[in-house]
Amino acid sequence: MEENKSRISYLPTDGLTYDPSDSMYWDKAALDKEIERTFEICHGCRMCFKYCDSFPTLFNFIDKQYDGDVKKIKPQETQQVMDACFQCKLCEVQCPYSVRDGHQFKLDFPKLVHRHRAIHSINKPRSLRDKILGNPDKSAGMARASFGIANVMNRVGAHRWFMEKLLGIHREKLLPDFSFSTFEKWATKKGLIRKNKKSETVLFQTCYVQHNEPQIGKDTLEVLEKNKVDCACVKGLKCCGMPAWEQGDLKTLRANAKHNLDILMPFVEQGSMVLAINPTCAMMMRREYPELLEGEDRERAKKLSGAINDPSEFLWNIRNEDRFNTDTHNLPTEAISYHAPCHLRAQGIGFKGRDLINKVTGSKMKTVMECCGHDGTYAMKVESFDASKRIGQKSFDGMKNEETEVWVTDCPLAALQFKQHAGVKPKHPMSILAEAYRSDDTNNK
Repeated sequence: MEENKSRISYLPTDGLTYDPSDSMYWDKAALDKEIERTFEICHGCRMCFKYCDSFPTLFNFIDKQYDGDVKKIKPQETQQVMDACFQCKLCEVQCPYSVRDGHQFKLDFPKLVHRHRAIHSINKPRSLRDKILGNPDKSAGMARASFGIANVMNRVGAHRWFMEKLLGIHREKLLPDFSFSTFEKWATKKGLIRKNKKSETVLFQTCYVQHNEPQIGKDTLEVLEKNKVDCACVKGLKCCGMPAWEQGDLKTLRANAKHNLDILMPFVEQGSMVLAINPTCAMMMRREYPELLEGEDRERAKKLSGAINDPSEFLWNIRNEDRFNTDTHNLPTEAISYHAPCHLRAQGIGFKGRDLINKVTGSKMKTVMECCGHDGTYAMKVESFDASKRIGQKSFDGMKNEETEVWVTDCPLAALQFKQHAGVKPKHPMSILAEAYRSDDTNNK
């Protein structure tokens, strides 16, 4: 009888909430109830042992130290479990007990981690590393002000040693270069910034394309033009807020989201679809904004959510229209290795970049589903650099194939991870398609 009394129910406790606008969200005692329940469910299921280190860490505590008793896990050990989560969302995709699937257990481990991180971040000073990694727009502005020196210094061993000691950014991590000019400046020069708020689509180029690889944005616009898709560019967009939120910084996330809503909603109200190039940004605006914002912004975010598309997703949706273009000049290769980003999988929209390339070029596509281990800023940090490489190893090995000469992924950060640890930098699907549409003369310029 005593054993039954101490059993932890799988059903939600009175502490369940994933809504930061709910005062209970910030109640640590309520959070602890849900952590204990979630740990008990995960202990009994164990389907997610193969993803991040959160679950192996949890199971080791339960099995090796506490003889199956979840209640004995200490707060500092819970912290270790939470710190090992890098928000790939694959456990939520895999979980049979999730909110998304309408299960009565209403489990969402990534959101539980976010809640834990947000509560434990209150009144806690942010480190210099968190400030730099959590604000890509500001960091890029500072780098660009160096007139290229930042790019050079990021390849100098002594400087990287200093960065590691000062910031905790691993000295061996391959960092993205900063572009000398932003995508927005290029779009302005080309007269692509739209003042008229009525357009079939509007581009959310993402902070990475804005500051690091504008060419992906240029390729996206080129592919859209080849398919007669009207696409507007706009000024002033900010980072989607994911780098801040992965640190528990809800204030910055909400500020960035409000700013982006102010710019994008006039287009959405006129019927525009918003094309977000990076799967993480698309996921944030499609799935996270409507649940993390408050008041009027939450209502606007719900409307924005219905308008979010990945560029490949949008093009796939018009594949049966007369304007869809299959007139290619350059076939990339007969066989391509395609990596499916975790945050694309989390949205449940399929792998339309892969499908488009196959439909337009006829190339044989090999699909790799494993996480690459980059996961936002996780791969950049001293304490998780080695783990990111180990976690991504299956994807590195999976992409390698004697038949494939070209690698593709929708995630630019995943591309960096593959370049560093597998020796090949995958291209974005939009870049592959842009090259396929171009004539030989254009590609050689």
